[in-house]
Amino acid sequence: MTAQSVAVLQPKKGSEVAKEGDFFDRIQRMQDAIARRAFEIFDGNGRIFGNDLEDWFQAESELLHPVHIEITESDEGLNVQAEVPGFSSKELEISVEPRRLTITGKRETKEEKKKGKTVYSERCSDQLLRVIDLPAEINTDKVKATLDNGVLSLEMPKAAPAKKIAVEAKVA
Repeated sequence: MTAQSVAVLQPKKGSEVAKEGDFFDRIQRMQDAIARRAFEIFDGNGRIFGNDLEDWFQAESELLHPVHIEITESDEGLNVQAEVPGFSSKELEISVEPRRLTITGKRETKEEKKKGKTVYSERCSDQLLRVIDLPAEINTDKVKATLDNGVLSLEMPKAAPAKKIAVEAKVA
C-alpha cells in the first residue's frame, strides 16, 4: 500500500464558515450518539443513578474507535503519528488550529452473502474522534499529512515566535 495524502482543514475565513459548520455538526452528531447509547446503558442497568461517567465511557468505547498517538517535538516543529487502521484518506478529516489538532473519521462496511434463498447481511460503522492540545503553536498553513498502512503522519512546523522590537525614547 502506498502513502496517501490527507486533506487538512485550517482555521476558516469568512466564506468558508459553512464547511466549518459541517465539521462541528459531525462532532455534535457523534456526541448525540454517545449520549443516546449512554442513556440506553443507564436504562438497561435499572436507571440506577451514580454511574454517569461509567455509562458515558462505556458508550464512547462502544461507538468510537480509539486513536493512539505519539507526538514528538523538535526545534522546527511537531510530528504526530496517529494509528487509524482500516480508515482511508477519504474517510478521515483533520482540522488544525494553532494550538489544537482534531482527527475525526467515519467508515461504513457492508457485507452480504447469499446462500440459496437465505440472505446474510452485516453492516458496521466505526467512528473516531481525537482532540489534542498541542504543546507549541504551529503554522497551520504549512501542515502536511500522509496516511500509510493505517498510520496518519502529520508534520507541523512551529509558528515563528513573536519578534521583540526595541523602542527608542526620543526627546521632544
